[in-house]
Amino acid sequence: MNIRVRYAPSPTGLQHVGGIRTALFNYLYARCNGGKFILRLEDTDRTRFDESYVKNLYDTFEWLGFKWDEGPVPDNEVEDRSFQSRGGLYSPYIQSERTVLYKKYAQELLDKGQAYYCFCSAQRIEEVRLQREAARSSQSGYDRFCRNIDPQEAAKRAASGEVCTVRLKIPLGETTLFNDHLLGGIEWKNDDVNPDPVLLKSDGFPTYHLANVVDDHLMEVTHVLRAQEWLASTPLHVIMYRAFGWTPPEFCHLPMVMGQDGKKLSKRHGATSIDEFRKQGYLPEALINYIALLGASYEEGKDVYTLGELAQHFSLEKLNKAPAVFDYKKLEWYNGLYIRMKSDEELAALCLPFAVEAGLIGKIGEEVLAEARRRRGRGEEEEEEGIGKRGEEEEEEEEGREGFAKFVGAMGLVRERLVLLGEVTEKIGYLFKEPEIPEAQEFIPKKCDLAKTIELLQTGMELVRRLAEMPDDEQAENFIKAEAEKREIKLGDLMMPLRVAITGSRVSPPLFGSLRLLGAECSAKRVQNALDMLNK
Repeated sequence: MNIRVRYAPSPTGLQHVGGIRTALFNYLYARCNGGKFILRLEDTDRTRFDESYVKNLYDTFEWLGFKWDEGPVPDNEVEDRSFQSRGGLYSPYIQSERTVLYKKYAQELLDKGQAYYCFCSAQRIEEVRLQREAARSSQSGYDRFCRNIDPQEAAKRAASGEVCTVRLKIPLGETTLFNDHLLGGIEWKNDDVNPDPVLLKSDGFPTYHLANVVDDHLMEVTHVLRAQEWLASTPLHVIMYRAFGWTPPEFCHLPMVMGQDGKKLSKRHGATSIDEFRKQGYLPEALINYIALLGASYEEGKDVYTLGELAQHFSLEKLNKAPAVFDYKKLEWYNGLYIRMKSDEELAALCLPFAVEAGLIGKIGEEVLAEARRRRGRGEEEEEEGIGKRGEEEEEEEEGREGFAKFVGAMGLVRERLVLLGEVTEKIGYLFKEPEIPEAQEFIPKKCDLAKTIELLQTGMELVRRLAEMPDDEQAENFIKAEAEKREIKLGDLMMPLRVAITGSRVSPPLFGSLRLLGAECSAKRVQNALDMLNK
């Protein structure tokens, strides 16, 4: 079988964990079977549609590294860079551009007697709902008021311009059976299905149900992998397939993604949109690796996979029926793991936008900043904002490039300590802006007083220039140990006030590397400033 799957989001909100998990599983299933992964925008809900959500979808796919395999080819006269960079040579299928098709198939169901025109106003339908609520009726939904209007009369009324919708005629008193790859055989009474749902709205746009079924059939989708929240819609879709005389695809309703409290994952648990994760400094490979494990297993005893490795090992047989629990701590572990895999240059490029926003480093070259923003996954408009023009204020430009070189060097100090990219500004800010000198108590080691601490810092002042000029930590450590032993000083007592003077904190990245990056003069100046404060 030629496997064909699709991801069909509605651009009415930002891409979130659940949606991207669905997209990822479809993508992996296509890749592991040599099939096709289709992207389709189900944008027929025009009241909630927003172009920014479409852009968010494309940006998310580009950041995660997903590419879809087919779709309409953009007009060669209009170079569509956004689609070419994100989806290869294809734009996605867009339902709002296919309305003629849906009208055609709605008419086919009318001609077969499987659908009918409905002339009920929104006001009447609301009145029926309120009456049922008042009577505490067990019935809900549409009351099928127009179902028995003579088809010829209904067609004339519709042709005359009377406002109407087209509704599916659900076969009452019957049962719909279908198989779900994960859940097994499903049996659903038709009387419990959405009562005669609208297929074609009065504005000529299809509803989700009509467009979804028509498109899956025409695009020859073989497997529909989607969240279990859509399970209740499946009997309706199967009824529609049979009304058309088509064979339904194979369904697989994926396990839900829950918070650790057992409730459906939502904002109350923390970040859920992919944008939020990006802004906090998660890496796409960490997010992909973790999300791929939500409800699926791969190789036993292995937790870390590239996107290519996930595609090799993905299988519907390894999906779990039980809901998956989203563990933010586990995701942070993955993120830290992937951060530690980066070289200094790679990590600096990823962290740079956070440092620029925090004002840690000055103006830098356009190419450096643009590349860093691309690596972080930002759009072109944001790349352009705030970028200095080359050739302006060359002295400031050079200073910025020196700052960037220091920034790259700082990555080796914090790589083991970073969980999120955004933490970099707090951890290395002291290298780019002189820290505030803390209260005297912060400098004083245990079992020492202020006078003794000043003596320790004076000793540090004698050593700091030589420490800053030593090429590596081993040599610096051997040197200061020898000096502490010679002066009969505890090494920890000597190091602590020196660390506070240099970094502004008792807890900081490695001191010797910090001294090398700051340089001898800057380091000595900070120690002297601390001594001046303590001697007041």
